[in-house]
Amino acid sequence: MRKVLITGGAGYIGSTVASALLDAGITPVVLDDLSRGRAEFVEGRVFYRGDIADAGLVDRIFAEHPDIGATLHCAARIVVPESVSRPLFYYRENVGKTVDLLESLQRNGCTRVVFSSSASIYRPTPTGRVDESCPVEAGSPYARTKQMMEQVLQDWTRGAGADGARVIALRYFNPIGADPRMRTGLQDLRPTHALGKLIEAHLNGTPFTITGVDWETRDGSGIRDYIHVQDVAEAHVAALLRFDEVTGPEAGERYRVVNIGTGDGTTVRELVAAFEQAVGARLDVREAEARPGDVLGCYSDVTAARELLGWAARRTIAEGVGDALAWRARWEARLTAAV
Repeated sequence: MRKVLITGGAGYIGSTVASALLDAGITPVVLDDLSRGRAEFVEGRVFYRGDIADAGLVDRIFAEHPDIGATLHCAARIVVPESVSRPLFYYRENVGKTVDLLESLQRNGCTRVVFSSSASIYRPTPTGRVDESCPVEAGSPYARTKQMMEQVLQDWTRGAGADGARVIALRYFNPIGADPRMRTGLQDLRPTHALGKLIEAHLNGTPFTITGVDWETRDGSGIRDYIHVQDVAEAHVAALLRFDEVTGPEAGERYRVVNIGTGDGTTVRELVAAFEQAVGARLDVREAEARPGDVLGCYSDVTAARELLGWAARRTIAEGVGDALAWRARWEARLTAAV
């Protein structure tokens, strides 16, 4: 497989995945509407600007690149509080438009799909540890769009006329950091995730707020499995390289779910401590109630990723913090130079 379509390939995760594909000798063909992605992240890459639901555009992409062998579907709206306030928008963007995309893929005979799903769909467990067999019970409209799409994709692989559709759904946990080679990274200087807020607080000298401090965890703060975004990207490459082995006739499975995490749980308080150690400074840390849509969190059992994909996370939280800080400094310098 030498060429793949990647939706959302100008965003934080998608652009890092595209870089990892290039490093592996696979050509990414990027489709992104740039509503959240950055044009700078697709410079020098095969790029189409537009909507995943634009059937004519998708047909043109396949007409111009008939050798595309699979699709990595990374395009999605991902902000939990926004999904709570704008649920219909999220269902349209994440579910409705993906159905349109799948119809276009099926029409063009591209029925290998790697789907960027989310561990946020899991029902919380007493310990926070989850494997692929754990029950799902999404806690926000955003997470429910991911849960719905997994069901849609599974049904698609079973449906008549799908022409052998096969899917690997990667449920990844909490990406942090940036491309270690600084080609791409987090494009938003005001991110909503915990590490982004920590960086913002450190650089601006403002308080960092832990939202939710009475969860049933070892210190009351939420628990997450923080994984370097480059490890997430390399997991996508591993899924492509083993796609036919994992979903082919000998495997007996046309739909597979694989957790992509480190296998270690880190609470928000522990993340704060690790961040303070990395930067050599203390933060003004405050506490607040959980936000709408927030959940206790979870961390991954990574057995399936190791056995099915031959993949394991290799980078530490400290490396993620360091790369995130380096990217932030680089991105701010670029924005300043552009003014």
